[in-house]
Amino acid sequence: MRRCGSLIMASADATQVPAGGALAVNREEFSRMITQKLKEHPLFSFEIKECELPLNTEDPVIVATGPLTSDKMAKDLQNITQTENLHFFDAIAPIVYTESIDLSQAWYQSRYDKGDGTDYLNCPLSKEEYNLFIDALLSGEKIAFKEWEKNTPYFEGCLPVEVMAERGRQTLLFGPMKPVGLSNPHEDGRRPFAVVQLRKENKSGTLMNMVGFQTKLTYGAQKETFRLIPALRNAEFARLGGIHRNTFVCGPKVLTNRLCLKMAPHIRLAGQVTGCEGYIESAAIGLLAGLMTALPDLPPPPKETALGAMLNHITSEADTSLFQPMNINFGLFPELNIEAGSKKLKGHDRKKAYTTRAKQMLSEWLTHL
Repeated sequence: MRRCGSLIMASADATQVPAGGALAVNREEFSRMITQKLKEHPLFSFEIKECELPLNTEDPVIVATGPLTSDKMAKDLQNITQTENLHFFDAIAPIVYTESIDLSQAWYQSRYDKGDGTDYLNCPLSKEEYNLFIDALLSGEKIAFKEWEKNTPYFEGCLPVEVMAERGRQTLLFGPMKPVGLSNPHEDGRRPFAVVQLRKENKSGTLMNMVGFQTKLTYGAQKETFRLIPALRNAEFARLGGIHRNTFVCGPKVLTNRLCLKMAPHIRLAGQVTGCEGYIESAAIGLLAGLMTALPDLPPPPKETALGAMLNHITSEADTSLFQPMNINFGLFPELNIEAGSKKLKGHDRKKAYTTRAKQMLSEWLTHL
């Protein structure tokens, strides 16, 4: 995306906050920078109003409504795509005021000491504290679903923390509460039994996001349960967790490999509504939608690149009954061609080979731009 001149990545790089090996941004600065760049562009006009799906036009249109597509727009998409269910549930994690955290019960360290050492704040739990926490998580009051929501599935890549706990008491020890790669300086450097990691939400570090702790617990249950974590006993929350409905289409069934609706080719979809998952992935599909609209003869990026692999997943998955939103991963890339007799690549070497091939293929594709 950077090599393609992505405005989103340029804005993210300019407003990033420390997050170890991850790219995290100051949301307000990031949003403000993008809006300012667009408003300053001589060919861009800006109007705020609710829209309908633009069917009565031949002008090229990009629909990038995001996961919280309005009911009317979602209904229009359902009608034109002849699709029954376009939804799944997603959730957001709480944000804590840093000054309310007991730092004598926590320490700064990135997993395996990646980053500058202060990117994550770790809140440990003993075995007894962990079990008490799991009991509260399982018994805490949850937000009740409306009748029409009961058949809406969760997105597996972003499950509420209590749903993960329902799959087994040890599940969180292999998920957001895993202790590997960390050593507690308050306990002679020993690895904790379990840990909750908090990441800076802003550059100044006054707000901390509870990593992986998206939830559908009621606000009261969240405060009661999360304050069982020793370092968060007096925690004050700038935002509590929540759950929301995401809207997406079955891309392979309704989209061409140029992101056009098969039933209305003048309309392109972009972002998470196409069936990708993740901030970067959504922005990447938006980048491709923009390029393909501006350059009608631009071929799709090669499947061997991350851009092409993601595009292929949301437009060409063979079995549409198995389709679900997905983050980019090496499993979406075409297999490497290994010469007969060669040793099969594994782990880091395999990923490096995929990456080297992707860079070469991207360079060739960029000549079209």
